[in-house]
Amino acid sequence: MGRYVVRRLLQMIPVFIGATLLIFLMVNVMGDPIAGLCGDRQCDPATAAQLEKEFGLDKPVWQQYLTYMGNVFTGDFGTAFNGQKVTELMATAFPVTIRLTLVAIVIEVVVGIVLGVVTGLKRGRPIDTSVLLLTLIVISIPTFVTGLLLQLLLGVEWGWIKPSVSTDATFGELIVPGLVLASVSLAYVTRLTRTSIAENRRSDYVRTAVAKGLPRRRVITRHLLRNSLIPVVTFIGTDIGALMGGAIVTERIFNIHGVGFQLYQGIVHQNTQTVVGFVTILVLVFLVANLLVDLLYAVLDPRIRYA
Repeated sequence: MGRYVVRRLLQMIPVFIGATLLIFLMVNVMGDPIAGLCGDRQCDPATAAQLEKEFGLDKPVWQQYLTYMGNVFTGDFGTAFNGQKVTELMATAFPVTIRLTLVAIVIEVVVGIVLGVVTGLKRGRPIDTSVLLLTLIVISIPTFVTGLLLQLLLGVEWGWIKPSVSTDATFGELIVPGLVLASVSLAYVTRLTRTSIAENRRSDYVRTAVAKGLPRRRVITRHLLRNSLIPVVTFIGTDIGALMGGAIVTERIFNIHGVGFQLYQGIVHQNTQTVVGFVTILVLVFLVANLLVDLLYAVLDPRIRYA
């Protein structure tokens, strides 16, 4: 197991470098960040030259990338164009988005797996058809429509929640935004679990457990569910980073000042340091989540061993 972890960590290095290089090139090639500093008016040549020198934009792109990566390994993600350290923006944004992601993951896992198990065990029955139809509707509706609709009904019309989240962004305030963020993923988890349960319930090991006279609950939880969760865990693991990076729509709707908000501000104002810095952390989240998913395989299925 230890050798496998070391090998995976080494494999993550070129992936991390390639992903950050691609993002760095895309952000620096598209648009002129200096133009965003001067507002609607065009910067005069002297001011533009001074700003380019101050932020290191007068150097070749490859040199800018090497300088940025060297600073990243020392914990310096650069300075935003407003003079604020990117690490300071991260310190305020990431805790909020992490709380929002945790709420979304809990809703996605609990509701999705429960519905998937119920429908998988009752395949072809009315409850199975109803849940499949409901999940199809959820997948078909864009996230911003779901968010605006819940905000209008629960926040404006019925007054059950605040239409916008406060700056504290407590867990209680993030329940509805978390539900909106997790809605599409919840539907996919339900369908994945249902399919896996329906397929594995006909397996020999399940029939053997039933023939031995084991209680139905133990057959489902210890044998059927445990082996059926492997594709679900794969999806959830990769979805963690997607939820954090894809929270931009949900955070805009509910006025949550998290990672999505900072990315939106960075893109609008062409603040390359902010965008690249936040995306760099999200790349690390993706890589670590994938590693943890691979390690969980051996826990769920004892037959899987890593050399």
